[in-house]
Amino acid sequence: MQTRPLGDTGIDVSRLCLGTMTFGEQNSEAEAHEQLDRATAFGINFIDTAEMYPVPPKAETQGLTEAYVGSWLKARGTRDDVILATKVAGPGLDHIRGGPRLTREHIHQAIDTSLARLNTDYVDLYQLHWPDRNANFFGKLGYETKEDEDATSLEESLSALKELVDAGKVRAVGLSNETPWGVMHALSLADRLGLPRVASVQNPYNLLNRSYEVGLAEISHRERVGLLAYSPLAFGVLSGKYLHGAQPPKGRLTLFERFKRYNSPLADEATRAYVEIAREHGLDPAQMALAYVNSRPFLTSNIIGATTMEQLESNLASESLKLGDDVLEAIEAVHTRLPNPSP
Repeated sequence: MQTRPLGDTGIDVSRLCLGTMTFGEQNSEAEAHEQLDRATAFGINFIDTAEMYPVPPKAETQGLTEAYVGSWLKARGTRDDVILATKVAGPGLDHIRGGPRLTREHIHQAIDTSLARLNTDYVDLYQLHWPDRNANFFGKLGYETKEDEDATSLEESLSALKELVDAGKVRAVGLSNETPWGVMHALSLADRLGLPRVASVQNPYNLLNRSYEVGLAEISHRERVGLLAYSPLAFGVLSGKYLHGAQPPKGRLTLFERFKRYNSPLADEATRAYVEIAREHGLDPAQMALAYVNSRPFLTSNIIGATTMEQLESNLASESLKLGDDVLEAIEAVHTRLPNPSP
């Protein structure tokens, strides 16, 4: 398993990271532990979770994902062997703290609750899950200014994170679902005020959504703030299992209507083209899609997720897959014709 540096933190993380947002909804505690056992045995040392998980977010299950990871850490006694990441929720979920914000008070409450669920006294990477301001994320296009915007400043959020670092509860900090302006503003505040320098950006990145390349990839390269790529299979769409109107019974898009980001006619057309490339070259479509993400120079880690052990094994196999120039050229041709159908 290849490892890559997490910014300038001195922490090295595996190129594949195990995502856990299905734990507590599509996966039981026993299944979660089985996935964690297999992933770490394979060489993954990086586990990502969040206080709002599992998804879809709801009050009845909120926090179960962290609790399942925590029970595994306690049972296995492997805390020092893994790099553990979690996230504090931004505005919009009333069942968390009556409506979470990225204020000092909320961040302190969130980390203490997460640490208790995770059965640990520190996390290696603590991330702001999405901005506490009007910004384009979760597929939103067309920025609109709001004169009466009620936003928590990044300065307040980073100052609170500094307190957590100073207290030994957090080793490094990161952003998620962030824009180029947000990353550069956070870096500027860190340099100017002595606040923690963000080490990573967890944003979507896959063959149907390469928007990270437009502005953020250069920041990753020049500022050493690498990408933690989520949804590398576009909610499983790039496996090809939803083509031609198929609705596999346990598929995420079958079970949860809210996940429509990668389910448009253009996305379907692009997916068919990528699946054809894979089949023409004797590749598994999902493994090809993951291997493409793995190969990006601005990537720190690729967050894979699975609901079955068969899917997990397939995802793990992508780590050793190197795409040939002919495959990469074919992928670029499709991207040129159908760029970012699911931004």
